[in-house]
Amino acid sequence: MTADVRGHTVGYGLDLPQSSLIIAGYLVATIGSLLLSGDRLLRLLGGLVAAGALMRAVVWRLEFISTWCAFAAVASVVVLAWVHRRPAGP
Repeated sequence: MTADVRGHTVGYGLDLPQSSLIIAGYLVATIGSLLLSGDRLLRLLGGLVAAGALMRAVVWRLEFISTWCAFAAVASVVVLAWVHRRPAGP
């Protein structure tokens, strides 16, 4: 993957065998557990992360890499809300 940024080419790639299977397993484990949570905010976080992963997959072909970072920032706000609403201790 390469991108032309003001005349400079930026690119990187990973040559992993079965990369699609690895990515699918990772997404099922991370997003699935959030979506199956009994906590409403964690389900919201799972939905945001799922939307971010889907959007990243769509725009990745356009080489807009920072999409995942933008969704991670939004998801971080949900994590912050979840942490602040939890009881401070026993």
